[in-house]
Amino acid sequence: MIIKSAEFTVSNTKISKLPPPELAEYAFIGRSNVGKSSLINMVLGAKGLAKTSQKPGKTQLINHFLINKTWYVVDLPGYGYAKSSKSNRAEWAKFISNYLEKRESLQCVFVLIDSRLEPQKIDIEFCCWLGERSIPFILLFTKADKQSNLKSQQNMGLFKKALLEFFDELPEPILTSAEKYVGKDAILAMISDINSRFVVPEYALKIEDELPESE
Repeated sequence: MIIKSAEFTVSNTKISKLPPPELAEYAFIGRSNVGKSSLINMVLGAKGLAKTSQKPGKTQLINHFLINKTWYVVDLPGYGYAKSSKSNRAEWAKFISNYLEKRESLQCVFVLIDSRLEPQKIDIEFCCWLGERSIPFILLFTKADKQSNLKSQQNMGLFKKALLEFFDELPEPILTSAEKYVGKDAILAMISDINSRFVVPEYALKIEDELPESE
């Protein structure tokens, strides 16, 4: 897949104000400071599109980016930022879960995992939460350039082993590096394949049918 255009569309916390669910959407989420914004920019070939920051917890809204005028990348707030207030964490958790559970056009959640770390409880729990709700997800292991490929593969294996205690099977994970452009083709190929089978949700079609004709 070739990315011809990538543009910011909307940023908010209310599902009712999101774009109509007529196009396929792919959400990116992970622990704070996992390198999410950098990876999104790398995959889309659009430096600075998703805002990066050295400060964890920077992304606090649901951000939609329209790609090739035909599908969306959705940048979700990171989870597990301890310095955020308890009330803020609860609020973020509520609107993130509402989006993930209720968004009809959401096709897949890309869960970002730091490849330098052994399995973290919070990441395991989040994947289990998705699994319990039958929300499709793919594991993207980030920052592969920060260590040897052997070490990354070892940590990926440990994470997969930990998850298989709760899942019968898992999709093949993708190792990535925003710095070295590792994983870009694999991610875009996966999205392209899903896009080819995307069907507009009945809910979106119903809304369109109910709209009054323009005079």
